[in-house]
Amino acid sequence: MGSGTCHSSYPHRLFQQSVRTASSVSRGGVGVSGKMFFVTGAKSAGGASSGGGATSVWTEESVCIVVNSTITADVNCSYSCGSDCWRGSKYPCLQVYVSVNTTGRLSRLSHNEESWDSNFECFYVPKCQKDTAAMHHMIVNISERLKPHQQVPCYYDPSDRQESALLTRLYGHSAVFYSLFWPSCMLTGGTAIIFMVKLTQYLSIMCEQVVKIKR
Repeated sequence: MGSGTCHSSYPHRLFQQSVRTASSVSRGGVGVSGKMFFVTGAKSAGGASSGGGATSVWTEESVCIVVNSTITADVNCSYSCGSDCWRGSKYPCLQVYVSVNTTGRLSRLSHNEESWDSNFECFYVPKCQKDTAAMHHMIVNISERLKPHQQVPCYYDPSDRQESALLTRLYGHSAVFYSLFWPSCMLTGGTAIIFMVKLTQYLSIMCEQVVKIKR
C-alpha cells in the first residue's frame, strides 16, 4: 500500500461522509431560501391586485383628522378549537372616518394593510377568540384613542385608486428590503457552500486516481 497524503483510508472516508453531510445541509438552506423568495413573491403578487401586500398603494404620508369614530354591528369570525375544529365568535366593528389634510378627502381609516384585506369596513380586526368580551374591550380602548378632531399620521393612495387611508404601513420599501435580504444571504451562502463541496469532492476523486496510478 502507498503512503501518499491522498491515501484512501478510514479518515478519508470519514471526510467524504462529512462532505456529503455538508452538501445536504447547504441544499436544505438553499431550498428554505427559495421557499422564502416564493412566499415574498406571492405576497407581492397578491398585493398588486388587492391593494395590500408588499406592493402597498398607500405610499404618501400625511396627517389625518378624525371626523367620526363609531362602533357598529358585530362581525362574525371563527377561531380554531383543535385539529379540524372551528367555532364561531363575534367582534365589534369600529368604523373610523378621517379627513386627509393633503387632499381634503373624507376616507375610511384602516389600521394597516392586513386589516384592510380582512375587512376594509372596520378599522381593526382582532384575532378571533372565544372570549368576545376581551375583543369588545380591545375595540373600545382603540375607539377611545381615536376621538373626533384628533390628528393622527396616516398614509393614502395618491392615485386615488383606494379611497381608504391607513394609520400604519406593513409593506413599505424597508420591509420589502429586509424580507428579501436574509433569503438572499442564505441563497448566496448555500450556493457558495455547494460549490466548495463539489470542488472538494472533485479534488478528492482526482487524488484517489493519482494514488491508484502511483500504485
